[in-house]
Amino acid sequence: MIAAYFVVTLGIGLWATRHQETAGDYFLGARNLPSWAVLLSIVATETSALTVISVPGIGARGSLVFLQLAFGYLVGRTAVAVWLLPGYFRGEQETAYARLESRFGPWTRRLVSVVFLVTRFLGDGVRIFAGAIPLALVTGWSIPVSIVAMGGVTLAYTWFGGLKAVVWADVVQLVVYVAGGIGALFIAWNLAGGAGAALGAAAAAGKLRLIDPAADFTSTYTLLGGLVGGAMLSAASHGTDHLIVQRLLATRSLADARTALIGSGVVVILQFLLFLLVGSAIWAAGLAPGSLPADQIFPRFIIEHMPTGLAGLVVAGILAAAMSTISSSINALASSMTHDLYAGWTGRRDPEHLFRVGRIFSVIWGVGLIGGALGFQTYAAGSGTPVVVLALSIASITYGALLGTYLLAARWPRARGRDVVGAVLITVPAMLVVVFARQLALVEGLHWLEPIGRLAWPWYVPLGTLLALVGGIGLSYLPARR
Repeated sequence: MIAAYFVVTLGIGLWATRHQETAGDYFLGARNLPSWAVLLSIVATETSALTVISVPGIGARGSLVFLQLAFGYLVGRTAVAVWLLPGYFRGEQETAYARLESRFGPWTRRLVSVVFLVTRFLGDGVRIFAGAIPLALVTGWSIPVSIVAMGGVTLAYTWFGGLKAVVWADVVQLVVYVAGGIGALFIAWNLAGGAGAALGAAAAAGKLRLIDPAADFTSTYTLLGGLVGGAMLSAASHGTDHLIVQRLLATRSLADARTALIGSGVVVILQFLLFLLVGSAIWAAGLAPGSLPADQIFPRFIIEHMPTGLAGLVVAGILAAAMSTISSSINALASSMTHDLYAGWTGRRDPEHLFRVGRIFSVIWGVGLIGGALGFQTYAAGSGTPVVVLALSIASITYGALLGTYLLAARWPRARGRDVVGAVLITVPAMLVVVFARQLALVEGLHWLEPIGRLAWPWYVPLGTLLALVGGIGLSYLPARR
């Protein structure tokens, strides 16, 4: 099953090479991709292997309150569709950061692009590591070998086919891992004595609780934190992160982009619900012992309790989710590097030349992501934090700064390029301290950071956005140099 899946994805990459001649063909699919395919591609990209591995563990250990975050995601996407998306469809913009150049100049565009490159590189190191776990369990390979095998196949089809290959492979990948999740749910229900018995036991234990109304900034999943934090996280990731904006720019019109963006929010809620129920069903079947790390609950269930063939499908689905993230990152990183940095520094903007350069950057970033995942595995393996939370925490370090930059551009006329650059340079170090405050508080003389370390991660993006706005507004009142 896994081998067949690898062959299919490579075939998609070769098929997508047809009629590719320019950077626009390679990075934006000739701006001719249907909205439904982009919708599914967005879902496949953002959820990745973390959803398939970590979310069942959250469902087994906790309840359905994680969905409150997904409700916020839908709110944030709707806001992006109404207020941010129209600006991306004015003119011919190749990346999410091209619009900043017209407002603040080329240096602001380059700085924000670099912030994106670093954040995406670090966050996806976690995601690639997560996808390698089930492959290692099934094959007996070590995790480093699994990372290299998975990354190598993904790099191949991405290099050949560009964004068009990435999007159509994402569609196949989404179908595969959702089918695997549905199969796992029914098998777990059967082992628990049927769906009724499993849901009854979960309800009695409070595992079907959906809403936590507490106004607590230290509690991870609350209604207020989910709606505010989830909305701002989604607004940042889907309104300023080139990984997602690149797909929206590849649609045929603004209306298609809005359909894909808002529709993806609905599908993500349903997908989270599916994998949370898988976790609760595994718990009801007595297959989630407290001694087992949460991130290993679902992979162990696949290997030990699913029949041959279906287990292969589910593992292929997890690989599909992981490969979707790798391929999307390679293409988005190469696109931003080509248009935001290379073209600006060299002045070379002819599409055929940028097409060739973009392919070179694809290889460089593909190899770099594989290396980053290999280097990250030691830290991730020694952490008790679910990998989905770890990845979102890393992304939150810069998402607030990015969202604040766009809000300053749209809502604060006094802001200049130097003000935005200063706001980013203030916000990112401050958020590094916030995100790692718990670890820093263990250092002698830094115990005062311990209360900051208790802040729940859904509040990271709202805090970062506030810091960027206050910093940018404050700097805008300083006199300009003469």
